[in-house]
Amino acid sequence: MTSPIAADHNELYRSFLPPVTGRTRIYGILADPIYHVKTPEVMNALLKSKDVDAVLVPFHVKPDGLKGLVDGLRRMENFGGFIATVPHKTDMLALCDEVTEAAHNIGAVNCVRREPDGRMVGAMLDGIGFVEALRVGGADPAGMRAYVAGAGGASSAIAFALAEAGVTHITIANRTVMRAVSLTERLKAAYPALTVATNAQRVADHELVVNGTSLGMRSGDEPPLDLSQLHRDQLVADAIMEPAMTPLLEAAKAKGCKIFPGKPMLESQIVLMAQHMGALA
Repeated sequence: MTSPIAADHNELYRSFLPPVTGRTRIYGILADPIYHVKTPEVMNALLKSKDVDAVLVPFHVKPDGLKGLVDGLRRMENFGGFIATVPHKTDMLALCDEVTEAAHNIGAVNCVRREPDGRMVGAMLDGIGFVEALRVGGADPAGMRAYVAGAGGASSAIAFALAEAGVTHITIANRTVMRAVSLTERLKAAYPALTVATNAQRVADHELVVNGTSLGMRSGDEPPLDLSQLHRDQLVADAIMEPAMTPLLEAAKAKGCKIFPGKPMLESQIVLMAQHMGALA
C-alpha cells in the first residue's frame, strides 16, 4: 500500500516531469561534478510546456571518460544531443565533427546536436545567454568597460558576446596569463576597435564585472577577483548557478552594486540550446 506521503511525492514529480516512453527522445548534460546543475529542471519544464516527447538527464563524466561517452552516444539512436558544462567545454571542441564559427573563435563548445548518422555538431551559446540576461535585467552592456575573470570556455564565450554587444574595452583576468593573452588576441582579431588588457589588478576601472570561472561554487574557494575594489557604480555578474548567491555576489550586494546571478543566464539560453539540439523548431 502506498503511503499518503509517497503518493504526494509521486504526484509532485508527475506535475513537472514529462512521461518517458519507448518513443521519448533523450538529451543529456555532461559535467563533473554534476550535483549543482539546474539545466534538467529548466529544460524539462520547457519541453513539457511545448508538448515535446523528450527528456534531458544528467551524465556525470570525468574528463578521462569524456571521449568514450561521446563515442557511445553517437551510437544511441534515440539520443538527440547534449549540453556540456564545467570542465568539458574546451575539450568538447576537438570531439565534435563540426562546430559553428562562434565556437571555433571562442575555442569551446557547450551544446551539441547528434545528427541521424551519429555526427556531432557543436555550438557555443553561453555568451549569448549572458548578454540577453543582462538586457532582460535592464542593463545594456554597449559602451561599457568589462572585466572578465577567467579564460576558459564560459569566460571566452561571455567575452566574445560582450564584444559583439558593443563594449568598448575588455580586461581578461586569468591565473595562467598566457591563456588570458591568447583570448585577448582572438578578441582583438575579431573586433579590431575593441581595446583589451590582461591586468587583473584593475577591477575598479570597469563598469561591468563578470566571474566566468568556477571559483565560488565550493565552500572555501578563493575569490575570483579582488573583492575590495568593488564599488556601487558597478554591475557584477556571476555565471555560477549553485549557490545562487556566491561570495562574489554577496560582496557586491554589500557594496551596493547591481548584481546578476547565474540562473537567468541559463534561462535566457535554454531555448537556444533546445533549438540547436533539435528538440524545438
